[in-house]
Amino acid sequence: MARLTSEFWVQAYLARLRLLEIPAFVTSKGDLTAGAVLIKMNTLDGKAVAYQRSFDLMTGARAWITLAEGSEDDVDAALRRQSEFDPDLWVIEVEDKQGRHLLDEPGLAD
Repeated sequence: MARLTSEFWVQAYLARLRLLEIPAFVTSKGDLTAGAVLIKMNTLDGKAVAYQRSFDLMTGARAWITLAEGSEDDVDAALRRQSEFDPDLWVIEVEDKQGRHLLDEPGLAD
């Protein structure tokens, strides 16, 4: 199966969020073809969660896992540290009081 470019995936993800009127922003633009994507879920109450895509080498399964969770400042610090290691990294910030990020929906969950 062909892999989508990072830029294409990001644009499709932002479009899905827009359809549900969930605000989201690219806060760090990475490599257009192969940059990893991190999602910061900001619940607008001072708390946040950062998600990263994980790949299980044994099963081939893909899943979104929590990279960092806690105060927004702590999550931002974790994202900055990741960016220092990977300059090709994309960071998408989703802002929703209900915590909707859609990462568990078909097409995004796997």
